[in-house]
Amino acid sequence: MANPHYTVATVPHVFDLQRQWDSSLWRLAPALHINAFRPESKNHRPLTEAKLLYSPVGLHGFFRVRDRFVRCIHTGFQEPVYQDSCVEFFVKPRAGKGYFNFEFNCGGAMLASYIVDPARVEGGFKDFTRLTPAQGSRVSIYHSLPPVVEPEITEEITWFIEFAIPFSLLEEYAGPLGRVAGQTWAANFHKCGDNTSQPHWAAWAAVDELNFHLPRCFGRILLAS
Repeated sequence: MANPHYTVATVPHVFDLQRQWDSSLWRLAPALHINAFRPESKNHRPLTEAKLLYSPVGLHGFFRVRDRFVRCIHTGFQEPVYQDSCVEFFVKPRAGKGYFNFEFNCGGAMLASYIVDPARVEGGFKDFTRLTPAQGSRVSIYHSLPPVVEPEITEEITWFIEFAIPFSLLEEYAGPLGRVAGQTWAANFHKCGDNTSQPHWAAWAAVDELNFHLPRCFGRILLAS
């Protein structure tokens, strides 16, 4: 299967989190679908969409999840949010460099690293650096659900995560990005819920094993001129 492509529309001015999926700015962005489910998943198939925009200072993203069996117990930075009802954005701005994993549970807690070699070893990956709390605080996050969702919500619900990542943060690891307009980056989007009652694993660009840390499987995002 060919890796998918997505064009990231540009907004020519700095803007704050919109907190509305259909705001005038977010209407500029088409939605992509995170629907390549791994066969290890339970029968639950949450309808998960994502959008991207970029401004002069950073990359903006929005997830919408029509879900059931929603659970969230991790509230701190760098906690294992993938065990909760979770969405993820992995991005590799420069060829020959590492990639970032930005993982958000439905309550807005984030896990984030810069990964050069994703081979699994005890305690993480062969070559990676966790973002510091100061760096993590520079990622703006809107979450529509409370920080803790326990007991699990079993009826249908739609929840949202919006985020903004400064280019300057990416440059601290990937090096100077230069003029980003017209660049093509590697990226993937995921939906998971390892420790919910209906565990599932889905990607935008399908992964060929139960592992999201596979840069060879990433799709492509084009930052529009």
